[in-house]
Amino acid sequence: MIHVIATIEVKPGCRDAFLDILRSNVAAVKAEKGCLAYAPTVDAATDIPVQEKSGENVVTIIEGWEDLAALKRHSSAPHMLAYRDRTKALVHKVSIRVLQPA
Repeated sequence: MIHVIATIEVKPGCRDAFLDILRSNVAAVKAEKGCLAYAPTVDAATDIPVQEKSGENVVTIIEGWEDLAALKRHSSAPHMLAYRDRTKALVHKVSIRVLQPA
């Protein structure tokens, strides 16, 4: 199993529009062979002093995949290509961290 932390920084004022498109794509992603988890998240409001917040323009997706091959298939799936096309005007920057169990 591998874990992915995908961080998407959207342009100011675009988070709600981005989240609408992202949420409409979640079911298709979860149906992919090898997808174990796919959860879009935003900062939680807490009083935990060590919490590092990403900011109001950041969406983080917590993902789990059976293996690297499943993640690679995901990145080129037709619904992901369409999703990227629909969101490209809203997104400023994307980065991912691919992790394995320690």
